Amino acid sequence: MSSIKLKGSTSGDVTITVPAVAGTNTVTIPAASGNLPLSNLDHVTNRPNAQPLIINGDMQITQRSTSTTGITGTGLDVQDRFSRVMGGAGTWTQSSDTDVPTGQGFTKSMKWDCTATASVVAGSLFTIRYIFEGQDLQLLKYGTSNAEKVTLAFWIKSPVTGTHIASLYQFDDNRQVSKAYTVSSADTWQKVVLDFPADTTGVIDNDNGAGMGIELCFRAGSNYTSGTLNTSWASYTAANQFVGQVDACASTANNIYLTGVQLEVGEYDATTIPPFQHESFGDNLTRCERYYRQSYSIGTKAGTATQLGSTMVYIPAVGNTLRYTLHHYGMRATPTFAEYNPETGTAGIGAYEGSGDTNSEAISTTFGNEHSTLLYNTAMGFTGSFYWQYILSAEI
Repeated sequence: MSSIKLKGSTSGDVTITVPAVAGTNTVTIPAASGNLPLSNLDHVTNRPNAQPLIINGDMQITQRSTSTTGITGTGLDVQDRFSRVMGGAGTWTQSSDTDVPTGQGFTKSMKWDCTATASVVAGSLFTIRYIFEGQDLQLLKYGTSNAEKVTLAFWIKSPVTGTHIASLYQFDDNRQVSKAYTVSSADTWQKVVLDFPADTTGVIDNDNGAGMGIELCFRAGSNYTSGTLNTSWASYTAANQFVGQVDACASTANNIYLTGVQLEVGEYDATTIPPFQHESFGDNLTRCERYYRQSYSIGTKAGTATQLGSTMVYIPAVGNTLRYTLHHYGMRATPTFAEYNPETGTAGIGAYEGSGDTNSEAISTTFGNEHSTLLYNTAMGFTGSFYWQYILSAEI
């Protein structure tokens, strides 16, 4: 492998390295005068963000569970950072699946399997949602004349053909914009690339709260479809959000798959969109743990009866005070702590060795922040080893 180094006149070097593969590798520089922008070079991406704006867009991280059944309402269960808005959409199983688009570097997808249907009513809704912190989107410069356009891309395998709607919602100023796309072949992987306009009016607050959300729709009742699709940023009107959306929830034969979700600053199409930024599993997990972490093994549901990963302390005498500092550096906000008995899975209590639920003790929390939480019990009722499982949630 050989390389050429171009040295700047005052500072900074650029090194061009020839790949160690057979054949001729060519970089073509188009004719231009003045400074040549990097965007004019094939296979060179000039992103303003070093890491993907969307965390876990490849659906690799599933801390809470690898499968959840009986889903009928809003929540977050399987893939980290991706929640749902659901009501009047039937009953679903959400899982992690290995069905992925071929040759794209993905190994996991989000799968939704309809297990019971429900009739469409005015308030029916099923969307997959991703929410950004406001401080992570300041590079969009919303609310100024320099506001940036964004491009949303993802791989979808929908059970129905026709019009589907993707929406952006800005929380701080209650603003929204939607884009329609067409699924041409049912049950077939398709890459969708959608560009959204810049918002020169609404301002995303520079804080750790909800800044902007992405929603991909699969069912919407008349409350969300009776107006005119809002394709420019405007004050939120529910009736304008998902106009034209087909119903992907009408049959128990329906399965929905999603992976490779990315948001890029700038306007792109299917041929110019930068490649998906694959992160290492460890980096991806670390970013997800800003919002949720648990003592259980990855993919093990809270409340499972297992001692794997549990925390243990020794209580030397009856009546002693338990004080234990749980460190969790860098969470989005002070997390909510929940405790589980490792032997039975019962919520709200820990266990001393061999006790099951008998004479188990509860833990209180105090002096918590985004970095650590003090756990305590002022008068433990036993002597010996005390242990517990826990979850910490700082989701938006």
